[in-house]
Amino acid sequence: MDTAFTVKDSGERTAFPSGMARDTETGKPSYDLVFDGPMLTRWAKHLTKGAEKYTSKNWMKASSAEELERFRRSAARHFAQWMNGELDEDHAAAVYFNICGYEYTLEKLNENKM
Repeated sequence: MDTAFTVKDSGERTAFPSGMARDTETGKPSYDLVFDGPMLTRWAKHLTKGAEKYTSKNWMKASSAEELERFRRSAARHFAQWMNGELDEDHAAAVYFNICGYEYTLEKLNENKM
Protein backbone atom coordinates (compact mmCIF):
# COMPACT_ATOMS: atom_id res chain seq x y z
CA MET A 1 0.00 0.00 0.00
CA ASP A 2 1.28 3.42 -0.96
CA THR A 3 1.64 5.60 2.14
CA ALA A 4 3.00 8.66 0.32
CA PHE A 5 -0.37 10.42 0.22
CA THR A 6 -1.55 12.86 2.85
CA VAL A 7 -4.95 13.32 4.45
CA LYS A 8 -6.05 16.87 3.74
CA ASP A 9 -7.07 18.89 6.77
CA SER A 10 -8.94 22.21 6.87
CA GLY A 11 -8.17 22.54 10.57
CA GLU A 12 -11.89 22.64 11.36
CA ARG A 13 -13.91 19.76 12.82
CA THR A 14 -17.47 18.54 12.98
CA ALA A 15 -18.18 16.62 16.17
CA PHE A 16 -20.85 13.92 16.33
CA PRO A 17 -22.79 12.76 19.41
CA SER A 18 -20.88 9.46 19.33
CA GLY A 19 -17.63 11.32 19.86
CA MET A 20 -16.45 10.81 16.27
CA ALA A 21 -14.89 13.91 14.71
CA ARG A 22 -14.43 14.62 11.01
CA ASP A 23 -13.06 17.43 8.92
CA THR A 24 -15.85 19.75 7.76
CA GLU A 25 -17.47 19.40 4.34
CA THR A 26 -17.18 23.13 3.64
CA GLY A 27 -15.92 23.81 0.13
CA LYS A 28 -16.07 20.14 -0.90
CA PRO A 29 -18.21 19.00 -3.83
CA SER A 30 -21.48 17.30 -2.87
CA TYR A 31 -21.46 14.50 -5.41
CA ASP A 32 -24.62 13.03 -3.93
CA LEU A 33 -26.56 15.95 -5.42
CA VAL A 34 -26.14 14.67 -8.99
CA PHE A 35 -28.60 11.88 -8.18
CA ASP A 36 -31.45 14.39 -7.74
CA GLY A 37 -33.85 14.65 -10.65
CA PRO A 38 -34.11 12.44 -13.73
CA MET A 39 -31.01 13.37 -15.72
CA LEU A 40 -28.39 11.05 -14.23
CA THR A 41 -30.55 8.01 -15.02
CA ARG A 42 -31.36 9.31 -18.49
CA TRP A 43 -27.68 10.01 -19.19
CA ALA A 44 -26.79 6.50 -18.01
CA LYS A 45 -29.43 5.03 -20.34
CA HIS A 46 -28.02 7.11 -23.21
CA LEU A 47 -24.51 5.84 -22.49
CA THR A 48 -25.80 2.26 -22.27
CA LYS A 49 -27.47 2.51 -25.68
CA GLY A 50 -24.26 3.97 -27.12
CA ALA A 51 -22.23 1.13 -25.60
CA GLU A 52 -24.56 -1.39 -27.23
CA LYS A 53 -24.23 0.38 -30.58
CA TYR A 54 -20.49 1.17 -30.62
CA THR A 55 -18.83 -0.62 -27.59
CA SER A 56 -18.50 0.50 -24.02
CA LYS A 57 -16.65 3.78 -23.55
CA ASN A 58 -16.01 4.14 -27.29
CA TRP A 59 -16.44 7.91 -26.95
CA MET A 60 -13.42 8.03 -24.64
CA LYS A 61 -11.15 7.17 -27.59
CA ALA A 62 -11.60 10.71 -28.95
CA SER A 63 -8.27 12.53 -29.01
CA SER A 64 -8.31 15.16 -31.72
CA ALA A 65 -9.57 18.66 -32.37
CA GLU A 66 -11.82 17.22 -35.08
CA GLU A 67 -13.51 14.90 -32.56
CA LEU A 68 -13.75 17.76 -30.08
CA GLU A 69 -15.61 19.84 -32.64
CA ARG A 70 -17.89 16.89 -33.46
CA PHE A 71 -18.99 16.76 -29.80
CA ARG A 72 -19.67 20.52 -29.88
CA ARG A 73 -21.73 20.38 -33.08
CA SER A 74 -23.69 17.39 -31.82
CA ALA A 75 -24.39 19.09 -28.46
CA ALA A 76 -25.65 22.19 -30.28
CA ARG A 77 -27.86 20.13 -32.61
CA HIS A 78 -29.37 18.11 -29.75
CA PHE A 79 -29.88 21.28 -27.70
CA ALA A 80 -31.81 22.86 -30.58
CA GLN A 81 -33.88 19.69 -30.93
CA TRP A 82 -34.56 19.70 -27.17
CA MET A 83 -35.55 23.41 -27.32
CA ASN A 84 -37.91 22.60 -30.22
CA GLY A 85 -39.58 19.90 -28.11
CA GLU A 86 -38.59 17.04 -30.41
CA LEU A 87 -39.27 13.67 -28.78
CA ASP A 88 -37.74 11.26 -31.29
CA GLU A 89 -34.67 10.83 -29.01
CA ASP A 90 -33.71 11.85 -25.49
CA HIS A 91 -32.09 15.05 -26.71
CA ALA A 92 -31.43 16.36 -23.19
CA ALA A 93 -29.40 13.23 -22.36
CA ALA A 94 -27.59 13.59 -25.69
CA VAL A 95 -26.64 17.15 -24.76
CA TYR A 96 -25.19 15.86 -21.45
CA PHE A 97 -23.29 13.16 -23.33
CA ASN A 98 -21.80 15.52 -25.90
CA ILE A 99 -20.77 18.14 -23.36
CA CYS A 100 -19.11 15.41 -21.30
CA GLY A 101 -17.36 14.06 -24.41
CA TYR A 102 -16.20 17.54 -25.33
CA GLU A 103 -14.83 18.31 -21.87
CA TYR A 104 -13.20 14.89 -21.54
CA THR A 105 -11.47 15.27 -24.91
CA LEU A 106 -10.48 18.87 -24.16
CA GLU A 107 -8.78 17.73 -20.92
CA LYS A 108 -6.99 14.97 -22.83
CA LEU A 109 -5.78 17.42 -25.48
CA ASN A 110 -4.61 19.91 -22.83
CA GLU A 111 -2.73 17.17 -20.96
CA ASN A 112 -0.94 16.20 -24.18
CA LYS A 113 0.25 19.80 -24.62
CA MET A 114 2.08 19.71 -21.30
